[in-house]
This record gives sequence, structure tokens and C-alpha cells, in this order.
Amino acid sequence: MPEWLWERGIGEARAALVEDDRIVEATIELDDGLRVGAILSARRTAVDRVALADGGELQLVSPPPGVPQGATLTVEIVREAIPEAGRAKLPRCAPTDADPRAAPDLHDRIAATGHPIRELRAHEPDALEAAGWSELLDEATSGEIVFASGALRMSPTPAMTLFDVDGAAPLDALAIAAARAVAQAIRRHGIGGSIGIDFPTLAGKAARQAVAAAIDAQLPAPFERTAMNGFGFLQIVRPRPRASIPELLRSDPVAAAARAALRTLERTPPGSPRTLRVVPPVLAYLTARPTWLAELARRTGVALRLESA
Repeated sequence: MPEWLWERGIGEARAALVEDDRIVEATIELDDGLRVGAILSARRTAVDRVALADGGELQLVSPPPGVPQGATLTVEIVREAIPEAGRAKLPRCAPTDADPRAAPDLHDRIAATGHPIRELRAHEPDALEAAGWSELLDEATSGEIVFASGALRMSPTPAMTLFDVDGAAPLDALAIAAARAVAQAIRRHGIGGSIGIDFPTLAGKAARQAVAAAIDAQLPAPFERTAMNGFGFLQIVRPRPRASIPELLRSDPVAAAARAALRTLERTPPGSPRTLRVVPPVLAYLTARPTWLAELARRTGVALRLESA
């Protein structure tokens, strides 16, 4: 039976849906930032923009008539900020008549799926790692995903996430195996928005339809897709309420490495050396966040020391 593994880390929360001892779906939620479902008061600053009391700017979808610039309105976050190279897509909000409230957090969201949740603790065996957490993070950062008869290269771009298929003949069998692997990777990494897949060029409509059917069988709704064209390209569109794991990790690799280092330190057995050597950017990042280090000391009961590698 599928089971959620949930971990309240330092700087982030993590969850993975595990079935047959492997991760089929995962998500990381940072401690900061606006979350889908939050309802807030905002001031309209432009046709499609509102500002929060702290100065944060949101993109307004479905602007309400009769609300002039400078007026106050209540909005609900419908998409979180999406990191991109050079700039981030603003969070999106929509007008609402509901009362202000906090957004559901990661634990709330996974509880709503109906699957059981097991909270992980640092002194227990690392069930998340046993299910393939490190491999998941490696896939997200490198883009290299291996399956039985070939490999995928995953490349997030501002326009869409692209998958390139590589492998040996027979091409019909390779494309179907790749379709299953892509669908599983999309779910595993929480990828939404536009997704393009470059399959081998297949001869014949029946072979292309078989590939599309393999995606339909593996990828949970909701989504839309095109047929595979004669050049082997197929496009999928899924809801995109928040950044995928690859987008999140690649947007700030130093921050991701810092949070991973804290997880390692929290799970270090008592009596082990309490010094961690990290690269200078990670050392600077953690040193600038004394509350994270204080929380680590509180959880472990030991004052830990960081050194530059």
C-alpha cells in the first residue's frame, strides 16, 4: 500500500510517496515563500498586479471589474513563485470573497490524499534514503535518468521541461519504455506546465499511438497531451501550482547543498566527529543563518562546528 514518508527538516519539509519500496512521488517545501491556498489582503497597483503589505508583488489573474488602482482587495494564491534563470515568475493570485487564512502546508496536502503518513525522525533508520532519496536528488540536479533499455536527459527551461530519449533499437520498444519512464519521472519530480518529449522517430501511426497510450496509462490525471508527430515529438501540459524539484534545486544549488548538509548532520550518530567540512559558499550560507544552526544544535543536543573544505 502506498505510504507517505514525511520529514520536518531544517529550512524545508520533505515528503515522498513510497510504493513497493521506491519513490513514486516527491515534493520539497521550503520554509519561506507564499503557498497555494493562502488568502491575503493586497493593494491593486496595476491592471494585472497587486502588492502585499510587506512589499511583495503578485500577478493578478481574472482582475475584478470596478476595483481601481490603489484599492484593497482579498486574493488567494493560485500558483507559487517559479524560479527561473535571471528572474522568477511572480506568484499568481485570484480575487476571492473568502476570509484571510494561512495556506495548507506540506503535511496538510499529503494528508488530503488519503494515504497513510509516517513521520520520520533523525534517530531512526533513514527510510527516505532507503527508498531512493539521494537518487531522486541526483536525477533532479543532473537531469540524467536511466531506465531498463535506455536513458532520459531532463532539461528544465523557462518555456518547458524537455526530455530527450536515448537508447538502442528496436526503436518501437525503446519509445514505449521511455514513455513509461518519462511519465514516472514527471510524477516523481512534481513537474508541471509544458513538457516536451523528443522520442526516436517512429514509422507508422500505430507505433506512435502505442507510445501515447503508454503515457496515458502511467501519468495520473489531470493532464493534456498532443499526439506524437512524425518527428517523434510529443507535448504534455499539466497543472503547475509550484516549482518542480529540479527547478527548486537548480535555482539555488548552494541553498540546496546547505539544507542537505543540515540533514546529514542531524542524522550523524552520537559520538561521531561533530565537525563538517563544507565548500566556502555553503559555509557562508549557513553562517548567515544562525537560527538554522541553533535549531540543529537543539535537535542534536551538541554544538556543531563547520569548517571550510
